[in-house]
Amino acid sequence: MFCWLSRLFRGLSRPTRRTTQLIWGSFSRSLVLSSQRRIPELSSFVARTNTCGELRSSYLGQEVTLCGWIQYRRQNIFLVLRDFHGLVQVIIPQDESAASVKKILCEAPMESVVQVSGTVISRPPGQENPKMPTGEIEIKVKTAKLLNSCKKLPFEIKDFVKKTEALRLRYRYLDLRGVQMQYNLRLRSQMVMKMREYLCNLHGFVDIETPTLFKRTPGGAKEFVIPSREPGKFYSLPQSPQQFKQLLMVGGLDRYFQVARCYRDEGSRPDRQPEFTQIDIEMSFVEQTGIQSLIEGLLQYSWPSDKDPVVVPFPSMTFAEALASYGTDKPDTRFGMKIVDISDMFRNTKVGFLQDALSKPQGTIKAICIPEGEKYLKRKDIESIRKFAADHFNQEVLPIFLKTSNNWNSPVAKFIMEEQGLGLIRLLETQEEDVVLLTAGEHKKACSLLGKLRLECADLLEARGVVLRDPALFSFLWVVDFPLFFPKEENPEELEAAHHPFTAPHPSDIHLLYTEPQKVRSQHYDLVLNGSEIGGGSIRIHDAELQHYILATVLKEDVKLLSHLLQALDYGAPPHGGIAIGLDRLTCLVTGAPSIRDVIAFPKSFQGHDLMSNAPDSIPPEELKPYHIQVSWPTDSETEKSSLNHPCHPES
Repeated sequence: MFCWLSRLFRGLSRPTRRTTQLIWGSFSRSLVLSSQRRIPELSSFVARTNTCGELRSSYLGQEVTLCGWIQYRRQNIFLVLRDFHGLVQVIIPQDESAASVKKILCEAPMESVVQVSGTVISRPPGQENPKMPTGEIEIKVKTAKLLNSCKKLPFEIKDFVKKTEALRLRYRYLDLRGVQMQYNLRLRSQMVMKMREYLCNLHGFVDIETPTLFKRTPGGAKEFVIPSREPGKFYSLPQSPQQFKQLLMVGGLDRYFQVARCYRDEGSRPDRQPEFTQIDIEMSFVEQTGIQSLIEGLLQYSWPSDKDPVVVPFPSMTFAEALASYGTDKPDTRFGMKIVDISDMFRNTKVGFLQDALSKPQGTIKAICIPEGEKYLKRKDIESIRKFAADHFNQEVLPIFLKTSNNWNSPVAKFIMEEQGLGLIRLLETQEEDVVLLTAGEHKKACSLLGKLRLECADLLEARGVVLRDPALFSFLWVVDFPLFFPKEENPEELEAAHHPFTAPHPSDIHLLYTEPQKVRSQHYDLVLNGSEIGGGSIRIHDAELQHYILATVLKEDVKLLSHLLQALDYGAPPHGGIAIGLDRLTCLVTGAPSIRDVIAFPKSFQGHDLMSNAPDSIPPEELKPYHIQVSWPTDSETEKSSLNHPCHPES
């Protein structure tokens, strides 16, 4: 089967002298080329000799041609020319012989595109600008050409000029000219290129594209539906290439990756878009630790050089530990304020609501300590915290001020301080000006509430000058041992996959699958960075019988939708696992952008609209006929109800 490959190796193992010369000649040329490529040639193939930002004193006396946008002009004596690489000052000639050049450069509106040619000269003594990388030189122009004039802009191309996001998205092509957007997109590109190098060149992965037109997948997020020309039949846009990458493992392509476009028909949020990009990875014959080591190396290799280096290995925490200590499965570990279980301290308490909580199944008493809360939290903050707990969790939160002189304590809080004050101080390691937030109830609910309040209080403290979360610190964390199933919200008696139905159960818990499936842990793992989930994956089910049982018996899904995958698993599927890293979210955190829309060239709005092109748009009825569909327009009451339920509606 591989005789052609063995012949190739035999031929290479005994080269003639002529062949050797050819191979080494080609190899030496490739070395020269690769060394030259280490510094990109930014002006090859185009009508400029240099970029605006690269010129320095070492270029003095050189004739250069530059292309860019006019950013600033002063007294018709000089202007600042900008391109993606930086700024340079251009001297406008004043003599009569260069009147045509002066006319072009003086009359062209701001943000017009021009080409100038001239000589690099030193700035006069005392006129250097140390804040500009090109501040020691300027260009003495000889010729100029107006490439395109600019009309009056809807906003200035300056990052400090405040613009509404709607305006930015409507004129995205102008917003992209800003320094920050240029930095974000170029950094993203560099990170992706380094990831490709690491995966393909260093570890033998194969970059494979998978289909965008697919079929509906049971469970998971809502999918976009695409009509076909066959009556009643539709494609779906994939939420991820999950099934395809598993099928590639069955096909023997045992190291796959892809910079994959994915789609979810959900409301947009600051960290979510209807279409997004992930670094999708799958491997055969791998265990969880192998995937984790691969990703740690990948991030370390691709990490931007202007950031502190990534330290590996990343710490790990179980789902149960994360929930108990941080109230969430994606904890921000840059700061403390951990949740503490203080149930044992109150086993014999006389406080009614605490007694009542402890008497119920899974009943606990939890607390967090807000450092110097008495100093920074105001009475309205405390009231807001209590209202939030009541409105969103139907829980009572009791603030306890440790200073005995503070009169904000309720009678119950005063009683608790008298009864267990010393124990609280010891267990929570509190100081005099700290504030304790205490709640009682079912374990998961109490932890989730305090997890939300932990982040809310961190926001309040930082708004008042306390530094809790260092923006330059990148705190990675693996979260493991998730439940395999969760009870359905609408019907807690039924189960749904915690992540997706292809995740393998934990080997220690397989026996529970047939008796107590709600107790089964999964081989799923999430990668968390600074409190945001940036990746998730799992070891997959490679046994067709087990996969069929989970789909049909536990999840009660229609197995016909996945018959192709079940059949493939029966044909010698190797053990396999993988992960997907959210590229948009990762880049957003690395750049410090407030939203993933700031690291995507052409994102959608909160409502999933493209404000620039006005997509989605209507289609004439005659163009819908080949797809055998017609529009059913909602009534006024349905339209109003839909707008009220929209995640971005002010009342939602």
